[in-house]
Amino acid sequence: QAHLVESGGGLVQPGDSLRLSCVASGLTFSNYIMGWFRQAPGTERLFVAAMSADGASTYLADALQGRFAISRDNAQNTVYLQMNSLTPEDTAVYFCAAKYGSSWSRFSSDYTYWGQGTQVTVSS
Repeated sequence: QAHLVESGGGLVQPGDSLRLSCVASGLTFSNYIMGWFRQAPGTERLFVAAMSADGASTYLADALQGRFAISRDNAQNTVYLQMNSLTPEDTAVYFCAAKYGSSWSRFSSDYTYWGQGTQVTVSS
């Protein structure tokens, strides 16, 4: 049974940075596209970023270009989300997710395994 565990969330001020981590177990990590999604209260879960299984390709939501970055360490079964210049609009629960194969997707329904989420709150 696959298991994803996010960490690194917290309360930060506008302009700060955070790095989220997601450790995977129970799956062959290097066979999975890894993605990050976020969900604010009362809204749908939205795509943030994804990275190919081999780490060669990244995909980022257009609105987050230049501030967020995704990376992974297949030796550590870990995917990261670096978030810079945070604003209150970035406040949400951030989820990591895993999708088997080579075709990336921005649709949450295409991802099989999910973590429990980590809260990011940006407030002064």
